[in-house]
Amino acid sequence: MNILLNISTHFADILFGFAFYYPLFMSYVWMTGAIYYYHHWEKKLSGSYKEVPPLGSFPGVSVLVPCHNEAENIPETIRNLMALKYPNFEIIAINDGSTDDTGKILDELSAQHEKLRVIHMATNQGKAMGLRMGAMASPHEYLLCLDADAILDPNAASWIMFHLINGPRVGAVTGNPRIRTRSTLLGKIQVGELSAIIGLIKRAQRIYGRIFTVSGVVAGFRKAALLEAGYWSLDALTEDIDISWKLQLKHWDVRYEPNALCWILAPETLGGLWRQRLRWARGGSDVMIRNFRIFSLWKLRRMWPVYIEYFTSVLWSYTILLVFILWLTGKFVTMPLNWYIKTIIPGWNGVILGITCLFQFLVSLSLDSRYEKGIGKYYYWMIWYPMIYWFINTITTVVALPMAIIRRRGERAVWKSPDRGLRP
Repeated sequence: MNILLNISTHFADILFGFAFYYPLFMSYVWMTGAIYYYHHWEKKLSGSYKEVPPLGSFPGVSVLVPCHNEAENIPETIRNLMALKYPNFEIIAINDGSTDDTGKILDELSAQHEKLRVIHMATNQGKAMGLRMGAMASPHEYLLCLDADAILDPNAASWIMFHLINGPRVGAVTGNPRIRTRSTLLGKIQVGELSAIIGLIKRAQRIYGRIFTVSGVVAGFRKAALLEAGYWSLDALTEDIDISWKLQLKHWDVRYEPNALCWILAPETLGGLWRQRLRWARGGSDVMIRNFRIFSLWKLRRMWPVYIEYFTSVLWSYTILLVFILWLTGKFVTMPLNWYIKTIIPGWNGVILGITCLFQFLVSLSLDSRYEKGIGKYYYWMIWYPMIYWFINTITTVVALPMAIIRRRGERAVWKSPDRGLRP
């Protein structure tokens, strides 16, 4: 009773404390883990991503490229895949019910390149089904899955295979996406975001135990692991998060390889960014809802911290919303003093959070500077990140949870063409 009374008495203070200390604490958790990862593994493994790692053998690899209305991008993607510096690979392009010239272009490319095979699907079945079909058509044990608008570095396949060959319990390896579209403020900010938020966190999660998700744009898989996990779920909103959890719940290891570079197109409009982040948030909430039973099984305890961290991030987003609602309500009605929010304008705590955010970007861009010369020049634009991306990510998280709760299970997730930004 006393605990409830204390909570009620200091309700506003508790909300502000959680809103401030949670992102502050997690920033240092991620930075500490990422720095340790860099010195423990990343720095020792190779002097440069341009150096092919030592491989004792070269088992066959099938590069799966699911496509839907990719006529503009697919020729460049296939052309770059043909330059892979891995001696034993094939490409399987899955044309998933495209309504443009994707199918025709793929057939023409297949006639030119012996390594390329094409699967045509009559209707839009979704990326998960496309990947399933490609996996079933593959004669090889190892798969490398790539988005149809991405450019893979020539050495990326070798870096991914380094883990799969040398780690018998490695089920998946995720690569290091880099932003190609950088002509607008949103594009420039995403260059830093992929380093500070995505790359940094994946490094840290690799140290702390489990990775929340592989990058759907580029990831390698062991087919035996996919078979045991049941492949990609056809109703998953984000097939990359879904398969990451399914593999790790079957005790397969999922790794991050920063040397496996992949250059991607990213949204550069607010509308495109909103749709992308809402899909990501819905996918995360969907996986959270599907897997809440893991706490009843001790053998799945290594996934508990990953689940708790994501759940807490969702709770934080709703806390920010509640703070805003209480502040706005206090402008029109008389609020109890312990519930009254005087202002939402950041004070000293906002300054500390801002400095920490910039420090996190500084650390991450320093770690990634070995993969991209001149990346430090984007540090200037990171000051806008909290103002734009924290707001969008918070709102999409709030909106996504109820959408994931009411979504009908088993409903097929199909393709929807995203905003690809302004290409250079």
